[in-house]
Amino acid sequence: MKITRYRENETYAKKFLNQINSTIDRNINFMEVCGTHTMVISSSGIRQSIDKRIKLLSGPGCPVCVTPQEDIDLAISLAGQKDVIIVTFGDMMRVPGSDSSLEKEKSKGRDIRIVYSALDALKIAQSERSKKVIFLGVGFETTAPTIAAAIILAKENKVNNFLVLSLFKLIPPALRKIASAPNLKIDGFILPGHVSTIIGSKPYEFLAREFAKPCVITGFETLDILQAIYLLLNQLQTLPSVEIQYRRSVKPEGNPQAQKTMNQVFKVTDSNWRGIGQIENSGLVLNSELQNFDALTFFGLKPKKAKINPACRCGDVLLGLIIPPECKQFAKACTPENAIGPCMVSSEGACAAYYKYERSLTTDKHG
Repeated sequence: MKITRYRENETYAKKFLNQINSTIDRNINFMEVCGTHTMVISSSGIRQSIDKRIKLLSGPGCPVCVTPQEDIDLAISLAGQKDVIIVTFGDMMRVPGSDSSLEKEKSKGRDIRIVYSALDALKIAQSERSKKVIFLGVGFETTAPTIAAAIILAKENKVNNFLVLSLFKLIPPALRKIASAPNLKIDGFILPGHVSTIIGSKPYEFLAREFAKPCVITGFETLDILQAIYLLLNQLQTLPSVEIQYRRSVKPEGNPQAQKTMNQVFKVTDSNWRGIGQIENSGLVLNSELQNFDALTFFGLKPKKAKINPACRCGDVLLGLIIPPECKQFAKACTPENAIGPCMVSSEGACAAYYKYERSLTTDKHG
């Protein structure tokens, strides 16, 4: 299949494809950790252009997808509290909880609003002083610093009705869990560019040092991903390391100021990931001196056991155990209009990517 999406020189794309396809001598599994990478791989035709012995598997790189169902239920519970405004990124609206979703709750009259940043949520809090404005803090290291900055501003400006439901996840601990799982045969990682802009390359070094896994921090153009695959194949023949392909944005030390802001507001805690389970030191909660901005502390709510839909296999997709078309519900009972799980809802979800760009190439084979 011809590469259909690239902004770079077509000559270089063909050169990388030739180098990749002439190098393969066995079956290889690479995991792209970032949901944006998943979308580019699906939309560009990369999967159909490289040697079929290279399998590109989606990892836990979609923050909406890895948010466990009990946290969705918590957000829905908060939406039902008196004098509350829930503020969230749009991808969260249609994610199914045990019995409802934020979209359904909004249709019932709950005050739930979509914003593009935490600062938008802060502005709502400043203009709606009689309401508690709860921002759903969903994301990885990429979004945590900006939300931390909003909390600092709220404190400085005494915006005491601004609250955050902290549902953040940290990528390196999840990769440790995946790399150490005996049933997951991952030969190398295409590491996220946006997260790495914040944390740099050093937090991933354990993957090469302890698990001998090649790693490449990668940009978001088609050519970036092709080059990353080529670099991973080279590492398999030499020594595993953490290479930075995305040098135009990522430095080994990351962004120290963003890290400082994040550490000023949050502390690390254990966290539950959809499909993966509890991961040590993989989440963020507000520091003790900022607990008055914590939504759960204010309302005294605790997560309850969720009603998990056994038909949803998002967890297996996030671990690279299956690709979306191998789920019996894919493109049948589960579609973007009637999603069973978050991987079909999110704009970075693997199921959504396959449905939009690769459905016609895979449904005949798998269903």
